[in-house]
Amino acid sequence: MIGTKRDMVERIAEQVGVTGVQAREIVQATLDSMVETLAATGRIELRNFGVFSVKVSAPRKARNPRTGETVMIAERKVVKFKPGKAMTDKVNGGNCPA
Repeated sequence: MIGTKRDMVERIAEQVGVTGVQAREIVQATLDSMVETLAATGRIELRNFGVFSVKVSAPRKARNPRTGETVMIAERKVVKFKPGKAMTDKVNGGNCPA
């Protein structure tokens, strides 16, 4: 089962027939590319997997639980993920082809 990046690297190395070092470089390059694309365009759509998008959270008031003081939190960008139908079906026990 894949639970960590290391697990993913090991499984890819085994399935594709490359060394662990090569698989790690491929996985890291893929993740780096995704981060760069999100930073540049704000959206990545991977068919049958899902959509990553960058949204701006509005500034808001919050409360410091220790002091009770009200503080303002500035707007910031957050990454959202919406799974595709194939992923949702598979996670929910369906046999949707990927």
